[in-house]
Amino acid sequence: MSKKVGLILGPLLFVLTLMFFHPEGLSKEANAILASTIWIAVWWISEAVHISVTSLLPIVLFPLAGGLDLKTTTAAFGHKYVFLYVGGFTIALAIEKWNLHKRIALTIIKLIGTDVTKIILGFMLATAFMSMWISNTATSVMMLPIGMAIIAQLKDNPSTIANENAIFGKALMLGIAYSASIGGISTLIGTPPNLVLAGVVEEIYGIEVTFQQWIKFGLPISVVLLSICWVYLTRFAFSFKQKSFPGGAAEINRQVSALGKMSYEEKIVLGVFVVTAFLWVTRSYLQNFLPALDDTIIAIASAVALFILPAAAGNSKIMTWSEAVKMPWGIILLFGGGMALAAGFQSSGLAEWIGGQLASLKGLSVVILLFILITSVNFLTEITSNLATTAMLLPILAPMAMALNIHPYMLMVAATVAASCAFMLPVATPPNAVVFGSGYLRIPDMVKTGIWLNLISIFLILGMVYFYLAWVWGFDASVFPDDWKG
Repeated sequence: MSKKVGLILGPLLFVLTLMFFHPEGLSKEANAILASTIWIAVWWISEAVHISVTSLLPIVLFPLAGGLDLKTTTAAFGHKYVFLYVGGFTIALAIEKWNLHKRIALTIIKLIGTDVTKIILGFMLATAFMSMWISNTATSVMMLPIGMAIIAQLKDNPSTIANENAIFGKALMLGIAYSASIGGISTLIGTPPNLVLAGVVEEIYGIEVTFQQWIKFGLPISVVLLSICWVYLTRFAFSFKQKSFPGGAAEINRQVSALGKMSYEEKIVLGVFVVTAFLWVTRSYLQNFLPALDDTIIAIASAVALFILPAAAGNSKIMTWSEAVKMPWGIILLFGGGMALAAGFQSSGLAEWIGGQLASLKGLSVVILLFILITSVNFLTEITSNLATTAMLLPILAPMAMALNIHPYMLMVAATVAASCAFMLPVATPPNAVVFGSGYLRIPDMVKTGIWLNLISIFLILGMVYFYLAWVWGFDASVFPDDWKG
């Protein structure tokens, strides 16, 4: 029903806004962008059609309504961060193709230890680490069968206390889902909302958010939240009578042995992966020798290398085009739609008009404003796509920051990170849906456990944004930069 209502409501509100909403100071172009944004937002939230298809609407609506010309609108879909994602995801596909991700995950789990709580920690660390670099959906899908094999080992062992495997199963499944989302916060390519933020900031202000800059802020949040999550799951949400894990070490060793020796292809992919990560982290220093070097250039160069480097057998390469086309093109279209919205808001004057309407909030405390924003986004993304949510909100938060005379990073980064912290419902994130399908969890289990982690993440993000972000990124949180106002 919500889809049917949304399908009609979107275009209806578009027409009504174009025809009847003409407040003072709102230009014809800004009105057209506003009307189009309302239609897009309704379809994104209701999922009247697939959210990736909805992302194509700016190409139709902006030019026809007179908000933005076709050339500028379509150019947004070719933004450099779109290609950063393409390069990063190509590396992720190569890692999956040659099973390197499974070897990395099992090695981490083996190193951490094999009692009950340490196995959960090992799974969470492995999942979070892989989610820093590859899709959190792919990570959780890969970790699920490994986790289920461990749970089955506990269940089938006669030394296991009754019902202990069910408790362990719930904790492990939730640990995988939560750490997949938490790990993505760490890096610029870890989760799509991070790249949308970087793209919107560059589109509106012409300022680049680099890989190195983001990891200085995102990684500490991930480390702290992952630590809290592990302690919460193993000491508060669930209690284990049986601390030792009968047969756990044997099962991990069996799976590691089944992988065999590290193949030539795995070594090549690992080498490309390590070099790429190193170049991303050290780019600011390397620019002294190569001023034009960019995170996107590094990602695409590494992706191209995978199509050139030979595999051991036959005439094949490490990556082929038939494998690369498995890339999630829908997410790429969502990026483009978000960038088009940002371009429309800026060029039409809609951002400036919204800023004027929000001037009444100027007396509101920054802490209160951040708390309301983070909480709203946190719970909104329980029922909507986190990527669509950030694409809708970030162009609005930019003028809001100017109206309130606070740095845009405060609001925009807070909303972006909050969008990755939905832990309550299966529909909130793909990792939640993946582990829900394991059969070990019911919706009440997820809601009862996840709501506390939602609340913890709200206060953690609030503290990190308010006290840490400005210090680590080197800006004055209480002042909107004068050179950004143009």
